[in-house]
Amino acid sequence: MAGGRAGVADLCGSRLLSRDAPQPEMLRAALAGEAQRLGFDAIGITAPVVNAERAAAFERFIASGQHGDMDWLAREPSRRTDPRTLWSEVRSVVMLGVNYGPDDDPCTILAERSRAAISVYARGDDYHDVIKKNLKALARWLVAQAGCDVKVFVDTAAVMEKPLAESAGLGWQGKHTNLVSRGFGSWLFLGAIYTTLTLPADAPEHDHCGSCRACLDSCPTAAFPAPYSLDARRCISYLTIENKGPIPREFRNAMGNRIYGCDDCLAACPWNKFAQAGREAKLAARDALRAPSLAELAALDDAAFRALFTKSPIKRIGRDRFLRNVLIAIGNSGDAALTPAVERLTADPTPLVRGAAAWALAQLLDADAFARRAATALACESDDSVRAEWRTPC
Repeated sequence: MAGGRAGVADLCGSRLLSRDAPQPEMLRAALAGEAQRLGFDAIGITAPVVNAERAAAFERFIASGQHGDMDWLAREPSRRTDPRTLWSEVRSVVMLGVNYGPDDDPCTILAERSRAAISVYARGDDYHDVIKKNLKALARWLVAQAGCDVKVFVDTAAVMEKPLAESAGLGWQGKHTNLVSRGFGSWLFLGAIYTTLTLPADAPEHDHCGSCRACLDSCPTAAFPAPYSLDARRCISYLTIENKGPIPREFRNAMGNRIYGCDDCLAACPWNKFAQAGREAKLAARDALRAPSLAELAALDDAAFRALFTKSPIKRIGRDRFLRNVLIAIGNSGDAALTPAVERLTADPTPLVRGAAAWALAQLLDADAFARRAATALACESDDSVRAEWRTPC
């Protein structure tokens, strides 16, 4: 193109712009400024192409069954590995990051066994709602400036955000498979704007993990069979959130007091020395969720559960799965004072909760006391999965 000036077709696909439309570099700079104004902490642009190595790793992940019950990941994998399959008109992907760095050490709570550890990302409002609102505002601004078409995504469609963020220069996928940023460590939420604009791409970020194994060695359940490889079926985040059935016995003790997600591999990353507390108030930890009492959480009925977790991502798993997790934490607490709370839940209407309560009692009572309690329970329990918990206490 003469003089290197971007033409209408280059800038915005088939849409026609006025001759006063901003040139790509100018638009890129203005976009970054608007993104910062709207609360985004990082921005990068990439072509709509997933790195072949990352695509192959995803396909191996699915083929090995390491995605567990997350069946949606296995549906039409090409929609994830090729953004153009999701939307054929996309020409550039704008990747945005929002820092959600905690203002404390998220691992400190693990020593307070009668209190619950909730993953940093879930202690405030649901990031999907917070970020999508700002992402839509930025997309509207882009359309107003350039007249293009756009689509926005915040972990809600077949988008491989981490590889795209890596290609856009926001960070790199560490050995724990999560994104690591030199500026924000492990604490970035990601969002994407697909656009028909052809914008100047940023240079991809390179791997800076070196020989470090901190994230791998920190995992309580050995969920990393190798660097850069995660077996979700062993991950506490998967077990407490995505898993709909009983927690497999082999992982219960390792869960400790983690009732929703796990931050161990993220918190262990040495790059967090450059991290800072997030600036989005809606994502900040609510006081009630920093170190909630297990006894109080065990007392929640459905209405109280919904009230406590209004606008929280925790509400997505529902009261029954949540109480399952709480009961595992109580069983690991060693706090006999929590026994009455567990006893009450042995009569819960839901087998998932009753089964977890049986296991928790087995951890809190001595063998003889549990045997007597089990005999009483088995006389009236009809669910096979719950009966198995009473019969196999350890």
